[in-house]
Amino acid sequence: MINVVWLKRDIRAHDHAALAAAEAEHIPYVVVYLFEPELINMPDTSLRHLQFQYFSVLDIIKNRGLALNIAYIDALEFFSYIHTELKINKVFSYQESGLLKTWERDKKLSAYFKNEGIIWIEFQRDGIQRGIKNRVKWDKDWFIKMHAYPLENTFEFLIPLPTENPFHLPKEFQKELENYPPDFQPAGESFAFKYLSSFVNKRAANYSRNISKPALSRESCSRLSPYLAWGNLSLRVAYLNMYAQVKNPQLSFGIKNAITRLKWHCHFIQKFEMDCSYASHNLNPAYDNFKWRQNEDFLLAWKNGETGFPLVDACMKCLHKTGWINFRMRSMLVSFLCHHLLLDWREGVNHLAQLFLDYEPGIHYTQFQMQASTTGINTVRIYNPIKQSEDQDPEGVFIKKYLPQLSALPLEYLHQPWSMPLALQKDLGLIIGKDYPDPIVSFDENLKEIRPLLWAMHKSPEVKINNHKILKKHARPSLQHS
Repeated sequence: MINVVWLKRDIRAHDHAALAAAEAEHIPYVVVYLFEPELINMPDTSLRHLQFQYFSVLDIIKNRGLALNIAYIDALEFFSYIHTELKINKVFSYQESGLLKTWERDKKLSAYFKNEGIIWIEFQRDGIQRGIKNRVKWDKDWFIKMHAYPLENTFEFLIPLPTENPFHLPKEFQKELENYPPDFQPAGESFAFKYLSSFVNKRAANYSRNISKPALSRESCSRLSPYLAWGNLSLRVAYLNMYAQVKNPQLSFGIKNAITRLKWHCHFIQKFEMDCSYASHNLNPAYDNFKWRQNEDFLLAWKNGETGFPLVDACMKCLHKTGWINFRMRSMLVSFLCHHLLLDWREGVNHLAQLFLDYEPGIHYTQFQMQASTTGINTVRIYNPIKQSEDQDPEGVFIKKYLPQLSALPLEYLHQPWSMPLALQKDLGLIIGKDYPDPIVSFDENLKEIRPLLWAMHKSPEVKINNHKILKKHARPSLQHS
């Protein structure tokens, strides 16, 4: 008889309720991490996600010296095999606010466990509550959770898997996992604590000042998002470390803003926990009747960073290379897709999911729809990529780094290279339309046509009828009556 701790989006050894519960049983338990083929093949998943997961597990093995088991197998088949070999008593894990596919998998597992007499104990993740119908007590409960003392895990009863693991990673797949690009943030709990320490002790000083700037935000933002997304760090530990610096006069302003965003983080995941249809359906069903464009050339240009708008393209190139950009630039990319190109948000949502190293379904799909203006309850926020470029990257540092072909452009033309005289283009050896794309849409004329369409839809009776239901379900009480 044995117990099992199943790691999912909680790849750490500190402040871990499932590990603590297994240890408290005082019988041997094993810890497993599954690379599940049915999830690997999902359209939101990419190699970089799997690489981050893999190195996160290796980090625990190396730096904690713990016997963790990696298997390449779907969950139901794995647990069925282990139960046949060893007889499972209990399974401990965190709840997962994932796509419908993970929910369906968990329902199948629950039925199997019940039939086999296996007890499955799941724990809340970061204050996210399962099964609630509204948000009346949610804020209070969240703060109580955040101020509880973190768990100090011990591993006296953790043992290696006492049977052969036939579910090894395929050799070619393992080679791909091990080829982790150096431009990505390093994965794992040990690195999560290093980033947290540098933020709460120094980098937070410039957090608020540089949060919207694509270049400077790369250092002054916390950069904790990948570690929170894959559970290398509990959100409570991040919160408490930040909260300890609230009264530090040099850091206070940035720390307070960062704490606010930790709460937003959970607020959006809670929305998704209550309604995972965010991933595939318009939150406000009135938008089912909105006439989006059908243009594969537009979509491909956006995906490849070849729209002819430098900041848009630099952001996409940066994501391809590093897996991270700041919030404002993410919002601008979605706005450009849905507002300027008038493409359905579903055409690009999985592309960005695959690129974001910090991909978190509960944040990704809820935020994507908010920025695409399909919720009905949020205003239509159209980002002007030229103004954002001039305001947030005024010297073109970010643009020149990720679009080196534009590095020789005079600053007066960098944000709108199509306005550069042809003679100067020839002198610089940079012909717009050849060496860098022409804009795929005429900015002013295009926006003049599209803006009224977006606002007319937002103000339509059909949209407003659904807004009350949406607010009642997803908004905190103070917002329900606004």
